[in-house]
Amino acid sequence: MGAGSVDARGAAITSSPPVVDRAREIELLEAALSCGAHVLLEGPPGTGKSTLLRSVAADVDVPYVLVEGNAELTPARLLGQFDPALVLSRGYSPEIFADGPLLEAMRSGALLYVEELNRVPEETLNVLLSAMSEGQVAVPRLGRVTAAPGFAFIAAMNPFDAVGTARVSSALYDRTCRIVMGYQSAEAETDIVALREPDVDAGWRERVVEVVRSTRTHPDIEVGSSVRGAIDLTRLAVALSRRRGVPLTDDEVGVAAATTALSGRIRLHDGCGRSAEDIIVELYRRVFAVPEESRDDERTRGGESPGER
Repeated sequence: MGAGSVDARGAAITSSPPVVDRAREIELLEAALSCGAHVLLEGPPGTGKSTLLRSVAADVDVPYVLVEGNAELTPARLLGQFDPALVLSRGYSPEIFADGPLLEAMRSGALLYVEELNRVPEETLNVLLSAMSEGQVAVPRLGRVTAAPGFAFIAAMNPFDAVGTARVSSALYDRTCRIVMGYQSAEAETDIVALREPDVDAGWRERVVEVVRSTRTHPDIEVGSSVRGAIDLTRLAVALSRRRGVPLTDDEVGVAAATTALSGRIRLHDGCGRSAEDIIVELYRRVFAVPEESRDDERTRGGESPGER
């Protein structure tokens, strides 16, 4: 399997949307790759870590191999294995060894991109440490594989996710350059939503982003939503308004879209005593400030849907 825009299972990866407001991070990542450094991209979900990597790889014309980090990523899956059916007849011959994503990237001088690094088992991380520090790995019955020029390891992780994750060792931090990616500005997040749903009113879209950003500062919310929540809220509201034949600004449409898109994306503080849906409704109506009488008038008045503009 040749390196390029494919994941570790050989499936083609679709092109990424444009990178918005990440000039500093692009410069740092390109500089790190140019000097042969390994990189850790660290930040909460939805901050564009994968989008950044794909954009930079395309800009500098470097192939990459994508690996989804999880507890099932064993050393054997990362390195590869001999074909069991052929071992019986041909023995442990190099010709019947199927490279895993690490060996594929090393042999072709590609980038190995591991998502959700802190979900990867420690024994698998130890294999990566050898590849990073020595530029080679030892594979039982196959021998040593040396990385071709251009090989680099890039990983992404959410340091705030404590479910199903483990602490990344200091040994790995010692072998990587760390680029921290926080949430972008309100203007940048509004532009990101506009790229996905350009045909909605700009003012309404700005308020949707404000609702999502307010989930990150609410006292009852431990972890707020990323800009992905704003994208889905917008898409759901557009679809619901069309189905119901009401304006996009309809309060019931907005509340339904907001609770559906955001309630699963936030994590509440233990013991806050409220539901996620209740808090989302509070935030939505605080931002859109729709009084009760206006909601009743809007439902009886109807109006054009966004698909009719």
